[in-house]
Amino acid sequence: MKLLLTTLNAKYVHSNLALKYLYAAAMEKRVPAELREFTINNDDDYIFCELIRGDYELVCFSCYVWNIERTLYLAENLKKARPETKILLGGPEVSFDVERILWEHPFVDFLIAGEGERVFSLLLEELAQGERSQTEADLRGIPGLAFRREERIRANPPAAPEVFESIPFPYHTLPCEEDKVAYYESVRGCPFRCAYCLSSVDKTIRALPMSRVRTDLSYFIYKRVKQVKFIDRTFNYDPRRCAEIMEYLVTNDNGVTNFHFEVCGDLMDEAMLELLSRARPGLFQLEIGVQSTNPATLESIRRRCDFPRLARNVERIRNFGGVHLHLDLIAGLPYEDYLTFKKSFNDVYRLRPHDLQLGFLKLLPGTPLRDMTAEYRYVFRRQAPYEVISNAFLSADGLARLKMVENVLDLYYNRGGFEETVERAACVLWETPFDFYQDLANYYYVSGHQHRSHRKEDLYRILYAFFHWRNGKTEELEDHPGRRETIVFELLERDLKRTMNPDAVKKFEKKGWELD
Repeated sequence: MKLLLTTLNAKYVHSNLALKYLYAAAMEKRVPAELREFTINNDDDYIFCELIRGDYELVCFSCYVWNIERTLYLAENLKKARPETKILLGGPEVSFDVERILWEHPFVDFLIAGEGERVFSLLLEELAQGERSQTEADLRGIPGLAFRREERIRANPPAAPEVFESIPFPYHTLPCEEDKVAYYESVRGCPFRCAYCLSSVDKTIRALPMSRVRTDLSYFIYKRVKQVKFIDRTFNYDPRRCAEIMEYLVTNDNGVTNFHFEVCGDLMDEAMLELLSRARPGLFQLEIGVQSTNPATLESIRRRCDFPRLARNVERIRNFGGVHLHLDLIAGLPYEDYLTFKKSFNDVYRLRPHDLQLGFLKLLPGTPLRDMTAEYRYVFRRQAPYEVISNAFLSADGLARLKMVENVLDLYYNRGGFEETVERAACVLWETPFDFYQDLANYYYVSGHQHRSHRKEDLYRILYAFFHWRNGKTEELEDHPGRRETIVFELLERDLKRTMNPDAVKKFEKKGWELD
């Protein structure tokens, strides 16, 4: 059997851990397998030709919200070109309505719902047995598998959760790619039940033994991998276990490898903070999902958060100076209107994270919040990624305005290079940070800057033009707007010279501050 494991990643630097597990399962069964990862930026014709050239007997696609439409398009055309090729789908995007997916997409032969390692291994065994005996494989006894048989769709009972420690470390069969992030999980499941998250569906917590975790991590350290990203949903759910892993990483630091964790900000204890304080700068990155600071919103999505404690922890970590902080907000949650979201934004922005992600709610199939669409009058896109258009609390116009804010926040805060200027503007010259980004977004879009991409140097010119325009419109922010413009010009010059190389600065000065 000639087997392909494939997917379309969101970015080139990403890699698919699920496929690596399946590749290891195929190796255990001594089934020759090829793993090819494409991206959503690859051309359809390029991917299609690569699939055709391989002349595979079984092609397995890993499906997510960012790739499902393209995956179905490619799979359908692959089946048209090679009707004898069997097509298998797996992943979170196809795990919750298997019979409908098979019914609507007759080119799909098999579908794995939920965790796939054991199901995939059993499927390979049965297909191989069918080949040897020249009979049709008996698939009825494989839990978690849905398939076609005699023009009928059959969905077997769900599979039990995997015995996690029985799944081999996948990087022993596949090398770590130097130019990509290495993904790793030490725990499956999540102790929390956030209504918007697929992790709320898995009600079991299965952690690898610490001896196994240390052995796995030693491989990354030995290989001097640039970044290891833990995909544990809440890395610090068990403070003692979290501290033990971090202590191992601090003690065995190779000076190169960086480790990224998703953590609950208000669960960080003194032991974790102490470890962060003495870690090498750059050793750890923390991603903290705040989502909202509105109590009614947090209660409605079954999320508990002691925000004052979270804020104190973040401020202490900022003062350590060597830990990158990424904080998340979600627009479109229940009971969060435009004004309460503004407050959430300001609360989180004032913590001065290195990255502030303003995301938008996606009503994922299988999540509890998806079942509450009528209660909260959700209107959302019916195709992946199922992003919210409006709800009972926030209009479509309000969400569109927040998307404008998101755009300028990414350009002027997350990308960096404007630190002194935006710090002064957001925290001094405007009443609140949100007011500053809202005004900047309005100017950016009214001026038509959203219609084209911009070089970094032009973003400086646009920001300067915005301040000049704002001063001409109103004097409500300061008694002497001309002086404010001078201060902003000085800050912009400092940011520019600190960020760009000397030759680029000279070219900029020669051209001046006017946009083309």
